Amino acid sequence: MLVFELWKKILIFTISFLALFFCLPNFFDKDSSEDLPAFLNSKQIRLGLDLQGGSYLLLKVEIGEIKKERLNNLADEIRVALRSNDPRIGYKNISIANDKLEFFLLSSDDMNLTTQIIKKIDKDLIVRNDGNTQITLDFSEAKMKDLQVTTVLQSIEIIRRRIDEIGTNEPLIQRQGKDRISVQLPGLEEPERIKKLLGKTARMNFRLVNETASIDEAVSGRIPPGFELLFEIDPSTGQKTIPYIISKRIGVSGDHLIDASPTVDQYNQPVVSLRFDASGSRKFGDLTANNVGKRFAIILDNEVISAPVIREPITGGGGQISGNFTFESASDLAVLLRAGALPAPLTILEERSVGPSLGRDSIKSGTNAAIIALILVALYMFAVYGLVFGLTANLALLINISSILALLGLIGATLTLPGIAGIALTVGMAVDANVLIFERIREELRSGRSIISAIDNGFKQALRTIIDANTTTLIAAVILFQFGSGPVRGFAVTLALGVLTTMFTSILFSRGIISLWFNRIKPSKLNI
Repeated sequence: MLVFELWKKILIFTISFLALFFCLPNFFDKDSSEDLPAFLNSKQIRLGLDLQGGSYLLLKVEIGEIKKERLNNLADEIRVALRSNDPRIGYKNISIANDKLEFFLLSSDDMNLTTQIIKKIDKDLIVRNDGNTQITLDFSEAKMKDLQVTTVLQSIEIIRRRIDEIGTNEPLIQRQGKDRISVQLPGLEEPERIKKLLGKTARMNFRLVNETASIDEAVSGRIPPGFELLFEIDPSTGQKTIPYIISKRIGVSGDHLIDASPTVDQYNQPVVSLRFDASGSRKFGDLTANNVGKRFAIILDNEVISAPVIREPITGGGGQISGNFTFESASDLAVLLRAGALPAPLTILEERSVGPSLGRDSIKSGTNAAIIALILVALYMFAVYGLVFGLTANLALLINISSILALLGLIGATLTLPGIAGIALTVGMAVDANVLIFERIREELRSGRSIISAIDNGFKQALRTIIDANTTTLIAAVILFQFGSGPVRGFAVTLALGVLTTMFTSILFSRGIISLWFNRIKPSKLNI
């Protein structure tokens, strides 16, 4: 009698049942799967861009722009620090040149003191001087690397929020290289709306309008100090329309927003309702209370959305943005404001649209190839190893593939063409493991051992080879996943899962089936 412990039988039955159960939803189409229980419906395998069709965007995070912004902020801090020092330190011509901040001291005697003040502002700054009065500031390499990593990660999070807000199904957003982000949107064939959402930094603020200065002089280049010329943009055409002279001083920053939602005003026109946090409510209330009768502008990415007149103080912690909105543009603006501002602008480097017909053809071809391969493998195993051992190998293969599909659905993995290649490779590995076991049993029988001893030694002796082969493959899959990206990772995931399921089916499942058959039938001869 072949010994096979009860706990192993229970384990095999449980895993096999769960594999078949959670694999089942993948054989229903979308309409039919809606009738399944919610916990099963959510376990369907997600199809990648190459199978489902959709849009692909490769974005570049403009790190240079955020560095320029940080240098501008640093310039403001230095101005305040030098003016606040007692005695006051004189300087001139503070500006950004060649991605560095430069300025001149009025006296070279202030060089050491100025350097100390700058180091207090930011100890990681690299401070250089020409030995006279010129000072050049730059961020250290470590600071820039940290800024780059932080900016890209923040950008990925904001991109994810914006895309999730409009209900795009299962986007795949990944970092590529140092400053690039790939965005895959399966099922989305019209990426224009997404491009508009991702193309805006979405930095909003409220600033006062200078209504006394001459617009004509500002347009010709003579802008009053402390102000800038900005234009209202027609949302339907994207053209500049009304010019405004806007204070550079920010009254209320969009950082204080906690909610934004599209709604309609009393005239049934689309507007965006805003709600501020406690600090923002106080600042917004002060801004409107101190400037009743004046005009203030709502600025988004240096474009004027609207510039209403303050009729009365707004102290409720909320407000509305009105303009020439459509319902969709109001909704998109609310999405941008809710998701938050991007830390740096994004540039679209590459854009591709994959038609669903390509995905359908790939799925159809892959399905046909898989069916043909499985039929040929099953026939081969029956022909070479007989009914019992051939059936065992084929059942093990069925559970193996079911386990992979179930695990892909449970972990929420995305199946791509390289992933299908990984499953195909797993099929070969699974059959190979059973071939090793069966051939070893044949050798044991030829050497004159009994049936029980031949089966027992066959599984034991093949075990080491199977573990060694699958362990090396698993190591390769882990390395591919760690250092690869996109499709390479998809291949690595399915390959790694296939290694684990192959170990289960070859070491436990096949032995369990053979033991159950032998202990019930007690054959006097093995046909293998």
